[in-house]
Amino acid sequence: MIPDYFFELAKSVNNWGRWGADDERGTLNFITAQTMRAGIAEARDGRVFRLAIPMSEDGPQLGFVRGRTNPERTTIAHLELYGDDERGVRFNDDAVSLGVQAATHWDALAHVSYDGRLYNGFRTDTITEAGATKLGADKLGAVVSRGVLLDVAGATGVETLAGGHAITGEDLDAAAEFGKVEVREGDIVLLRTGQMRHLHAGDRMSYAISTAGPSLQSVRWFREKSVAAVATDNLSFEVFPGEDDDVMLPVHMLHIVEMGLVQGQNFDLEVLAADCADDGRYSFLLSATPEPIVNAAGAPVTPVAIK
Repeated sequence: MIPDYFFELAKSVNNWGRWGADDERGTLNFITAQTMRAGIAEARDGRVFRLAIPMSEDGPQLGFVRGRTNPERTTIAHLELYGDDERGVRFNDDAVSLGVQAATHWDALAHVSYDGRLYNGFRTDTITEAGATKLGADKLGAVVSRGVLLDVAGATGVETLAGGHAITGEDLDAAAEFGKVEVREGDIVLLRTGQMRHLHAGDRMSYAISTAGPSLQSVRWFREKSVAAVATDNLSFEVFPGEDDDVMLPVHMLHIVEMGLVQGQNFDLEVLAADCADDGRYSFLLSATPEPIVNAAGAPVTPVAIK
């Protein structure tokens, strides 16, 4: 049974109605022309960092979540001749099948409900077997703003946080101090736990079964900072196993359902973190618009950080 303290915390961070009764973008509304200009101002040197993991059958999914399959590529045209001239143009085409949350992705606000609740009070029957008629990935729109890397692992003095490390608001403050960066309204926060190193090493099991991530003790921090979105370099986003056996994935419920805070997972932050450590700059322009898959509960994304 979900404990009473959870519902008290949910009430204190709730954003329903903040951007109108029909809003389907949640905290992405914090992204304004001003925050985008602030991001553009961070792109000084033209250094570009792709933050997506490769999309392949060797991805992070191990079958723990039903149907969340790694990308499967199939050749559907191989040197296929167009027309009758044997010396004419030929095409090569592919098809890809994948779970939309299999690789680097944003979760749409349709991704999670609990206790009959969806973000902003939308009815749960707007989510059907045919898809999400409300709060789908196609409603997220463009995601471009100032990005901030909070290297929680680096601030703790380790390459990789231990699985099960529950990141608190104090941890986030320490990471901001470590990077000498201020988190502002409308920023997109990227949290580095270092766990992507497991995936780079081919250790998919360690990457999947026990993760460091945001905890219940961090939820008010994100609400008070008015961040537009937050992404992690792990599979479950939040700390797993969780802090309380009586409630499963509580940070998902609070972020997505109560706050409308868009979550990202499987972001590869290793090269970016190394560059930030080299030049001491932990803010950048971040372009991270998801694929506008209509009625989907999430969507792949290729985030790009520009410094």
